[in-house]
Amino acid sequence: MRPETRQAFDAYCQRVSSLNDGAPADKKFTVSPSTQQTLEQKTQESSGFLKLISMQGVPELTGEKLGMNATSTVAGRTDTTGAGRRVPRDPTGLTGEGYTLKQTNYDVALRYDKLDSWAKFPNFQTMWQSVLMERCALDRIMIGWNGTSAAATTDRTANPLLQDVNIGWLEKMRTENETRVVAELVTDSNQITIGQGGDYRNLDALVMDMTHTLLPSYNRTRSDLVAITGADLLHDKYFNKVNVEQAPTEEIALEVILASRRLGGKQAMVVPYFPANAILVTPPKNLALYYQDGKRRRHIQEEPDADRVADYNSSNDGYVVEDYEVAFLLENVVILDPEEP
Repeated sequence: MRPETRQAFDAYCQRVSSLNDGAPADKKFTVSPSTQQTLEQKTQESSGFLKLISMQGVPELTGEKLGMNATSTVAGRTDTTGAGRRVPRDPTGLTGEGYTLKQTNYDVALRYDKLDSWAKFPNFQTMWQSVLMERCALDRIMIGWNGTSAAATTDRTANPLLQDVNIGWLEKMRTENETRVVAELVTDSNQITIGQGGDYRNLDALVMDMTHTLLPSYNRTRSDLVAITGADLLHDKYFNKVNVEQAPTEEIALEVILASRRLGGKQAMVVPYFPANAILVTPPKNLALYYQDGKRRRHIQEEPDADRVADYNSSNDGYVVEDYEVAFLLENVVILDPEEP
């Protein structure tokens, strides 16, 4: 570590210590509540998708869902001239379904030579912190879409999409909301086919029909429903429209379609690491990521035997679908090859 790097590194450790009530950065410490809140907020702000969902701190490792969405009606009347009494209702969807948080480690190693190259920049501390927050945000999204288990010791080689780190939103749908998960329409076909001769002629018809079939009537026309999907499915939908000569008026109309990217009348959204052949319809705020207040740990440690600095971070995290009645998942969606003319 060069002298200027040592100076920048020591200043960063002192800054981390001052933000956490003087706790030495080179010993494992609990991140202060205000700093934890700032870290979570900046992590959320570093991702366009995480800005759209709900990220909430909770006091315990296990508990009932927060129920941040109003999921039932409250309007009504009661004749109170006699024995009648007005009865308030809780519209927030607390159904007794719970959450469980799992310790998740976000450990980062930065080699001395990399820190040497960073030390010349005046925003050295910001660069370091940005690496942590941006990677944490992306990993949380990856786990949310692909996580199926929480192994005692994870295996990154066998599970490159972090499938064994935590149980994500899609797996929660499969295990706790299976009546609203469709992976085939013909028994034992193990697929939903789109195209001439398929289950549906196009993706719009699929999403529109499944919305009517799987959601309660009072949720079908919600304006905040979006269709989260893989980039491949949107490419298949729009490429044929793009790959032809267009009259000027049609080009204008096409650009509007491409800009709005709609599926079955709903805003389509492509999110990193989402399965290529799936569609999840729900309001983004119905997806939540809980973290435990006061339980974020950190330890910055020099490891000269590996010529690096290690920044150990951990947070107790959990993935929650707040209201299952306003979400459905379509899997194994296959676009059929166009028939030969």
